[in-house]
Amino acid sequence: MSSTVSTRTIPVIPLRGLVVFPYMMLHFDVGRQISLKALEQAMENDQLVLLLSQKDPKQEEPTPDDMYQFGTVAKVKQMLKLPSETSRILVEGLYRARVIRYLSTNPYFLVEVEEYKENEIKLEDDPELEALIRNVVGAFEEFARLTNKIPPDAILSVTTIQSPDQLADVIAANVVVKLEDKQLLLEKVDLKERLVKLYEMILKEKEIIEIERKIAIKVKKQIDKTQKEYYLREQLKAIQSELGEKDSLFSEAEEYREQVKKLGLSQESLQKVFKEIDRLEKLPPNSPEVGVIRTYLDWIVDLPWNVRSDEKIDINLVKKVLDEDHYGLTKVKERILEYIAVRKLKNDMKGPILCLVGPPGVGKTSIAKSIARALNRNYVRISLGGLRDEAEIRGHRKTYVGAMPGRIIYALRQAKTKNPLILLDEIDKMSNDFRGDPASALLEVLDSEQNFAFRDHYIEIPFDLSEVMFIATANTLETIPRPLLDRLEVIEITGYTEEEKLEIARRYLLPKQLEQNGLKKSQLRCEESAIKDIIAFYTRESGVRNLEREIARLCRRVAKEILEKNKKMVKITSKNLEKYLGTPKYRRDELIEENRIGIVTGLAWTPFGGETLFVEALVMPGSGKLELTGQLGDVMKESAKAAVSIIRSRAKELGIDQNFYKECDIHIHVPEGAIPKDGPSAGVTMATAMVSALSQRRVRYDVAMTGEITLSGRVLPIGGVKEKVLAAKRMGIKNVILPIGNKKDVDELEDYVKKDMNFIFVKTIDEVFDVAIVK
Repeated sequence: MSSTVSTRTIPVIPLRGLVVFPYMMLHFDVGRQISLKALEQAMENDQLVLLLSQKDPKQEEPTPDDMYQFGTVAKVKQMLKLPSETSRILVEGLYRARVIRYLSTNPYFLVEVEEYKENEIKLEDDPELEALIRNVVGAFEEFARLTNKIPPDAILSVTTIQSPDQLADVIAANVVVKLEDKQLLLEKVDLKERLVKLYEMILKEKEIIEIERKIAIKVKKQIDKTQKEYYLREQLKAIQSELGEKDSLFSEAEEYREQVKKLGLSQESLQKVFKEIDRLEKLPPNSPEVGVIRTYLDWIVDLPWNVRSDEKIDINLVKKVLDEDHYGLTKVKERILEYIAVRKLKNDMKGPILCLVGPPGVGKTSIAKSIARALNRNYVRISLGGLRDEAEIRGHRKTYVGAMPGRIIYALRQAKTKNPLILLDEIDKMSNDFRGDPASALLEVLDSEQNFAFRDHYIEIPFDLSEVMFIATANTLETIPRPLLDRLEVIEITGYTEEEKLEIARRYLLPKQLEQNGLKKSQLRCEESAIKDIIAFYTRESGVRNLEREIARLCRRVAKEILEKNKKMVKITSKNLEKYLGTPKYRRDELIEENRIGIVTGLAWTPFGGETLFVEALVMPGSGKLELTGQLGDVMKESAKAAVSIIRSRAKELGIDQNFYKECDIHIHVPEGAIPKDGPSAGVTMATAMVSALSQRRVRYDVAMTGEITLSGRVLPIGGVKEKVLAAKRMGIKNVILPIGNKKDVDELEDYVKKDMNFIFVKTIDEVFDVAIVK
């Protein structure tokens, strides 16, 4: 659009947080000296000033760079001096102006400007401009209807304005909010450009107002609903109070609501629980459903949704606690310390699930307790022995009578924290039947990628198990399903030697039993030799559980004697031990006899530790039958048949009649026939016994053996080496024949286990015969 451009010199008044458009009339106060000087200069001349907005309203002493270049030339209509050395002025905006240069900055700003005065325009000559004005006016009127902020006289004045330039500036002054946007419109010298930008800003403001109205209506509805509910609840309370029903379901539901709000549940979980509370409110008090919902809500409120104990991961403290509570177990402690160290460095709750595997009584459960104590975690034990029902892990659905949560949720309530140490005891003793497979239900519990949203069938809302530290214990890995075993990191805990048992008895068991039986240290003195005899002749185990029972029995007998005979102190020695514990249950010398024909000492592994296994072979005239007795399993029977074939192939070299398989019957028996036995590791033992019986040569009594045989005569490695070596050591046998493949296992054994032992490593069955059978 055309406009007249001219230049002039004019004083400047800087404005803070304000943009003045042409055609505007407004009051404002002038207080800064630089502005008052400019005002005085204007009043002396033509009463004209240039109103420039500051870029930063907080700037007290602006420089030319701190002000916009475009402003409005205004005429000062009135000036009133106030007592506070300020002046209130009334100004009328006249036209736009742009600063060309600053002529002076002291004592006031004096500038040379370009003036932009709009020429008179006829709308009928420019349809585009007329369309723009109609759009702007229409948008302004709609904006005015949406908001109550525009005065009615301003709306009326817009409809009467004939000048397009004045119309645009008046509407801009009433609609535009942001200082930057107002300045942008002021700088639009071209009228069409100004109208387009103004139309765009009005539409944007309209959209914001509509969104604000929607939010306000939504909030108001919510407030009205809350107020209505509050009012109705208060009325209901008053009615129930009048009726004497203070302990109603309503007040109970209110209590539950308050408690649930404090739990910090997710939105999904809150909706589910509040739905149950609403149901409780609506039910009649004598309904059987009331008890079901009450029990459910009690469980929800009691669970530690966001309660944690302050875990302290101090590897030195963990080491100290493990050493205090357990003697020996060096490798086990090292692995646990490695596990704790990784958790500390990684600072991540996720990690492997440890599974402590070993015979009974070696301290698996107490190790888990020690770890919990060292890490400052609450300890809970879940016994899985004999578990057959999947619902024991996941819980029962509420539809069933007497439904309850599973053991995992129960343990968390018992722990009272979200990050306890949960011991899954006897994980190998689980079974399954028509009620499901509990081992499969444990897969989700022990998977760190899934258990952050564990859903118990009873609770029905997800519970985060990712912060729980799970440790499992087992006697054997054979009965643990493979998918479950895959989630466990196995740490093997082997049996104790007699020296370790002696130290455990002295340091832990004896002081503990003295205290439990009310005895002082001065009342019972037990010599070291007596403890050794208890270990050797009254117990036969890998752990120390029976040893503790025997020590407890000894303490009880001593306590009785002290009271009966009024003694001050009882001394236990090897000589008087039998008086208190009775006849020894085991005799070491029963195994140490002369060399005999057809009787061989084997070594076997059981879930309770290592055992010596005697294999007896007897040859009789017959027709070549092979008789096997002693509750032998299929694998053991097959090993016996393989041994017969090996002997037949070597009969000539062994000095045995080559037709023995036609003319003789062989009977193999493994004593203690009531105990089932199985496994391939008795192959060399049975072959040696048969060769001894067939050749009538004696077998050395001071040699024990273990190993699997093949038809070609090779001896294959077996498992449970440490337990088997300890069993031989316990029986006083110092020579042990082992497969060459187990040499690495022997190298890993502690020095005290290998002490005084002679290990003979063999590759073939012929080497076994050479060592074990007396020539």
